[in-house]
Amino acid sequence: MLALGLGLWQSPVRAASPGAPADKASDPVVATGKGFVITRSQLNDAFLSYSTAMAARGSSIPESQRSLVKSNVLEEMIAGKILTQKATADEKAATWKMIDDYIAQARKAAPSAAAFDARIKASGKTLEQIRQQEFENELPMRVLMRETTNGINISAAAVRKFYDDNPDQFVIPEEAQVSHILILTVVPPDPLSPKTAPSSLSPEQKKAKEKLAGEIKARADKGEDFAKLVKQYTEDPSAKDTSGIYTFARGRAEPEFEAAAFSLKTNQISDVVETRYAYHIIKLLKKTPATKEPFGPIESKIKLHLVGLEAAKVRPAYLARIKAESNVVLYDPNTGKPAWSAAK
Repeated sequence: MLALGLGLWQSPVRAASPGAPADKASDPVVATGKGFVITRSQLNDAFLSYSTAMAARGSSIPESQRSLVKSNVLEEMIAGKILTQKATADEKAATWKMIDDYIAQARKAAPSAAAFDARIKASGKTLEQIRQQEFENELPMRVLMRETTNGINISAAAVRKFYDDNPDQFVIPEEAQVSHILILTVVPPDPLSPKTAPSSLSPEQKKAKEKLAGEIKARADKGEDFAKLVKQYTEDPSAKDTSGIYTFARGRAEPEFEAAAFSLKTNQISDVVETRYAYHIIKLLKKTPATKEPFGPIESKIKLHLVGLEAAKVRPAYLARIKAESNVVLYDPNTGKPAWSAAK
């Protein structure tokens, strides 16, 4: 994913940096096409970025799959080069705007300007390098959508049928709104060191936190104002904005927290609940039962989804065609001889 965590597009493959002109002996060409050249070092950089992104998601590439994955990475790089050449001025402007908007949001969401700068530094790139990299990755996706969706028409009846035939996809799950007091049992990471992880408290420190949580629970049970207890004791960093009030759907919170919250009656206060990072005291404010999303507000989203499904059917043939039109040739990096041509 992005160094900024912006998630601008789904693929974790990153565009290769053009860099200095490659030395053919030390950095052989692995692919060419009309208007572009891809070298082995560029492919290796993109493959490394992909592997790193997979590792960040808890996955790894088996040794037996490395060649296939690297081949797929190269295919995506080639498609990106060709599609970029087809971009319009409006598409380029819209892509820059989207990236800059996301960066502005990330900057605003950071705890401080120093924390934002530290996050950029931890990525190993400058902000401008990140910005350029994301432009090179997002723009081809925008062009691909335009090229493969032209001429696709989805009827209103088809949209309604999809909605009626797939009720499970439009369920709004049960929600709980709670006020809660959080007592941390870990030391949170330094916001200026984004790669650090939370560290555990000592057994003595954790025992003291448990005792404090029990005392707060006892005071709440005696009728003290829960909102005031939240304000006085919670260690939730978001409480200054939320006042300790948290609305969440089933499946979106820590299991212990969720089980306790949904078992409560309105205005009932839980026992002290322990999760992997904190003790919680929860007061249920209200529960909203599960329901189905009404058709009207999501009709356009369903239509876009169906357009995307139809576009996916034509995408392989489209990509094969533009590779042939661009005279794409793959080279054996060891011999320098052509190994495959799209013109075949």
